[in-house]
Amino acid sequence: MTTTEMFVPISTTRKAKDKVATVLIYGTMVLALLPLVWLLATVVMNGLSAVLDPAWWGFDMAGQPVNRAGGGIAHAIIGTLVQVAVTSIISIPIGVLTAIYLVEYANGSLLGRVTTFMVDILTGVPSIVAALFVYAMWITMFGFNRSGFAVSIALVLLMVPIIVRNTEEMLRIVPMELREASYALGVPKWKTICTIVLPTALSGIVTGIMLAVARVMGESAPVLILVGSTPIINWNVFEGNQNSLPLFMLQMYGAGSSDYVLQRLWGTALTLVLLVAFLMLSARFISKKFSVKL
Repeated sequence: MTTTEMFVPISTTRKAKDKVATVLIYGTMVLALLPLVWLLATVVMNGLSAVLDPAWWGFDMAGQPVNRAGGGIAHAIIGTLVQVAVTSIISIPIGVLTAIYLVEYANGSLLGRVTTFMVDILTGVPSIVAALFVYAMWITMFGFNRSGFAVSIALVLLMVPIIVRNTEEMLRIVPMELREASYALGVPKWKTICTIVLPTALSGIVTGIMLAVARVMGESAPVLILVGSTPIINWNVFEGNQNSLPLFMLQMYGAGSSDYVLQRLWGTALTLVLLVAFLMLSARFISKKFSVKL
């Protein structure tokens, strides 16, 4: 049999089906990107003038009327970063350790099944429900005041299940051969997890954590219910009113439709997008630099 006879030419029907499938795939990709590009373009065009003003980043709104030029958004940026930092400090260890237990230690136990079930429930809890629960427990039952820390507690309920689910999936894709090779050398299980499993899955874990941070950073229901707004900078997350980017956007939305109000509204939205983008790029850098290459 000659070389020419070994290869059967592709039929016209198969070529046509391949072309149709290719067009459908690229078409759906374009359809998925169009809303995102449109959204980003709208936010950038409307908020760029506010973001480019140096006063936007360096001043707060103390004594500044919202319908006049001046002031900045430093108080909202600081409030958002402080609240998200407290949320991350609480959520990341809980989420990662829970995922390690489910993957490495649960082995189908009752506690593991209950934990998985509860994580699945928390994944679908709306932010308004988490905020109302914290309000009823933290403020009504225990008598604490509204504060940025109450917001952080509500955000923990939203952030932990995302971290657990993502970390769990990343740990499961680590080849079992790596664990077995470590065990064969006499390395304890806890040390294998710390030195082999976690570094191997670090890239995906960090990306998942940043996705969780990006989600909670833009939540508006907890800040609307659990903390009061203030035009000044407040670094104390445990006491007093504390503004944030979502809360400031809600304030501007209800402040009217003057040019200065709309400029601040769009500028706040663009600022939030830039912060999320910076966090995602930082996560990419960290995961690329410190993850283990298989």
